[in-house]
Amino acid sequence: MISAMKNKVLDVRPFGSAKIFWILALLVTVFFYLEGKGLFPKWMFKVPRKSQIPVKNYISDFMNWLVQEANFGFFTFKELTRGISGLLDLPLSFATSLFSTGFMEGQGSQAIQIIPPMSWIAVIAAVVAMGHYAKDWKLASFIGACFLYLAIFGQWDSAMVTLASIVIAVPFGVVGGLLLAIGAYRFPWFEKTISPVLDLMQTIPVFAYLVPILFLFGFGPVAAMIATIIYAMPPMTRIAIMSLKGVPSEIIDFGNMAGCTKRQLMWKVLVPSAAPGIMVGVNQVIMLSLNMVIIASMIGAGGLGYDVLSSLRRLDIGGGLEAGVGIVVLAIALDRLSQAFAARSEPIHLDGQANIIRRHPWSLSVTVIVLFTLVSGFIVPAIQNYPDTWELGVGSSLAELVAWINVNFFDALEAYKTIVLVYFMVPVKLVLLKMPWAWTILLLCVGAWQLGGRKLFLLTLLLSLFIVATGMWEKAMITVYLCGVSVVIACLIGIPVGIFAAENDRLGRVVQVVIDTLQTLPSFVYLIPVVMLFRVGDFSAMVAVVLYAIAPAIRYTTHGIQQIPSPLVEAGITSGCTRRQLLWKVKLPLALPEILLGLNQTIMLALSMLVITALVGTRDLGQEVYIALTKADTGRGLVAGLSIAFIAIIADRMIAAGSRKAKQRLGLGGELGQETR
Repeated sequence: MISAMKNKVLDVRPFGSAKIFWILALLVTVFFYLEGKGLFPKWMFKVPRKSQIPVKNYISDFMNWLVQEANFGFFTFKELTRGISGLLDLPLSFATSLFSTGFMEGQGSQAIQIIPPMSWIAVIAAVVAMGHYAKDWKLASFIGACFLYLAIFGQWDSAMVTLASIVIAVPFGVVGGLLLAIGAYRFPWFEKTISPVLDLMQTIPVFAYLVPILFLFGFGPVAAMIATIIYAMPPMTRIAIMSLKGVPSEIIDFGNMAGCTKRQLMWKVLVPSAAPGIMVGVNQVIMLSLNMVIIASMIGAGGLGYDVLSSLRRLDIGGGLEAGVGIVVLAIALDRLSQAFAARSEPIHLDGQANIIRRHPWSLSVTVIVLFTLVSGFIVPAIQNYPDTWELGVGSSLAELVAWINVNFFDALEAYKTIVLVYFMVPVKLVLLKMPWAWTILLLCVGAWQLGGRKLFLLTLLLSLFIVATGMWEKAMITVYLCGVSVVIACLIGIPVGIFAAENDRLGRVVQVVIDTLQTLPSFVYLIPVVMLFRVGDFSAMVAVVLYAIAPAIRYTTHGIQQIPSPLVEAGITSGCTRRQLLWKVKLPLALPEILLGLNQTIMLALSMLVITALVGTRDLGQEVYIALTKADTGRGLVAGLSIAFIAIIADRMIAAGSRKAKQRLGLGGELGQETR
């Protein structure tokens, strides 16, 4: 058995069988690069406007008809959207009043506060009580410290506006995702129908959500909350479907034998049994909602997101980082709290004769604190609102630090920037822009055929032709160029770091903390210091994308090496491998499928970040989406968003097919899996 494993591990043949084709393709590509566009007609590089399919005009006309003329008998579509906005405004206004503004009487400047909002002491007491109820005093203290940080560093008012939006958006996202998952569980045809829709929703840029929502629901907090709900719902749906399907058949049989109806079986058996997995989905909804707060601020959401966005526009690095860290602190607190509820064991059931204080100690304690601070806050204002004189700030210190770096390291930063631009980024950009679109699509389709066969070939061809036919090819190539160089640099840094982290436990713990921090920072926060150091342009966009997208490259590499079965590593050792040979000839080949999955996730994050980097002067598809948002041009925004999504889908499917090929070639999950068992 050991010899069989050694043969499997050490016999790693080069992937692919069409080397001659790709060598010739490389030579032709070099020829195109050297000769430029002079040998071919212009339509080979950009389809003339008159020959393009005006998809964006069709979409815009349809949206105009929908809003202006669509009639459903008793009401128009515009009345329907405004009615939905009105209904959602009720809970949102209540939550905003409870946490931020207080309950008002009157409108506008004539409004008078009748009841103040929950005091900062009451809110901290409430989250501490929830932390203790969910787990223990350690978690309660940690969550209380996170909320106290928001008060001490002057982020309390904005954080409460953000919290009000999250408190309302998350239940809607959870319920909507769960209902879709139940429908998919019950009806296989429904799952097949929504699966590509969920794929598209998870790959289309976040900005693209805002364009039709702004057009349909107007500008304001409600429209921002709707965008947040739609953005956060797909992961909840997918996780809930997996959780429902993962319920053991014995439990389902027991419910049937007990005489449950279909509804009872679902809500009294399946959903409770799948609750731990569903709570993971709830956690994802919370985190994605917080990730959306900055982007949603572009259509009317206030709070911490608006503070970050306004700081970016003013290039106020200190204020932007303070607000960004505030979002991170709030995200960490809510993440830990939701995880604790997901893992929480059943509560101890007290005797029914016990008094109300013993049955509900925490609820009563929080109620008393809320009422006490409400009354005493009129006498001592510091109890109601955290005093400004007690606040601390690091914004000016951060700004001074960046200024000092610019003064003392300007020449070094400019030299590094120039070298990367001239010798790496610009040549890649020219290669992609000088290639006729037909040649690029041919190479893509050949690669798709080799990796995934006919289905992947047809998918790649159709999605690529959509980008060409809608006139987005040139901007798509700029998007691919920025994404490509960013992913290459992220992998050149991330994969070696992941290898070292997997081989060294102490380093691995440090790296884990760093990448966890990087993944909780809002995407906009990366732009502020990068722009301050390197100014606007493609290089700044690339640096921001690398920082944002590097985490999966590290995480998946580490996981891929650590999950290699120990018998395979021992087989390499017994065959006489040195430590270097063991890494290059055993561990890395076996970890290749996981590394490819990390590459896939890095590409997805890079594409999502590129839309945001349009704010620093890029000229790609992200800029098209951003311009469409500023002009409320739904057709232009959706076509550009779909083009980015199609690039992501092509990359995702090809890398997934490559990962499957690598697993088959290494014998993972097949004969090798049987031998190791």
